[in-house]
Amino acid sequence: MRMRALRWLAAVLMTVGMTAGAVTPASAEQRELTVLSFNIHHAEGADGVLDLDRIARVIERSGADVAGLQEVDRHYSDRSEWADQARLLAKRLGYHVVFGANIDNPPPAPGTPRVQYGTAILSRYPIVDSSNTHLHRSPDQEQRGLLHAEVNIRGERVHVYDTHLAASSQSDRTEQGRQIADLIGDTRRAVLVGDLNAEPGAPELAPLDRTLTDVWPAVGEGDGATLPSQAPEKRIDYVYTAGDVTPVSARVLDDEPEASDHLPVVAELDLG
Repeated sequence: MRMRALRWLAAVLMTVGMTAGAVTPASAEQRELTVLSFNIHHAEGADGVLDLDRIARVIERSGADVAGLQEVDRHYSDRSEWADQARLLAKRLGYHVVFGANIDNPPPAPGTPRVQYGTAILSRYPIVDSSNTHLHRSPDQEQRGLLHAEVNIRGERVHVYDTHLAASSQSDRTEQGRQIADLIGDTRRAVLVGDLNAEPGAPELAPLDRTLTDVWPAVGEGDGATLPSQAPEKRIDYVYTAGDVTPVSARVLDDEPEASDHLPVVAELDLG
């Protein structure tokens, strides 16, 4: 009996040793990440209706693991019922969230929150660090920023960036593009999403095109037009990758075009 027990113990130890020495490759599913870029127009749709639940539905149906949103209100005004839209969307979807305030004004009355407007990143996965960098702004232009979230995806750190470039100044967009390219630099795993207010080939996008990969020419389906949402003619909403992140597919979501004045873009990526 004792000899049989010893033989059994030896077999167990051998199996444990072989398992410990083995390297199990990550499955394709473990390497995939779905990202969304969506200018939500403070949840006011193309039909003029304010409906944050509709925005949440679009994000949920996209299957996005990470969503970068632009034109997000946070206690901004009665146009969005003074809501903290980033927090409410995160709560409804069960996501982590960070917000980048590019307009940040004092409270309208004592004891009320600050009046803010900017970008937000929602993530199924924990956000372990974040920052918002204000970008170049000419005196007559609205402040823009680059929101950065470091996301822990199954033990791997992925850097997600979200931006909204100047709407009416090409020179500002050019400088903002240079800044963003420098800020992302040679980050090993990086994704940039945003409303860049410029169509493909525009000179202001050259700094990004030199250092990052625009997913649409690589893997997109169709022309990628996102604006205006109900009859899209322009591609101004983008997903870029850098480092070890490789585009797999990309598409424009048009199943609920009245949700915003932009259509969202969703991309499947391989984290390498």
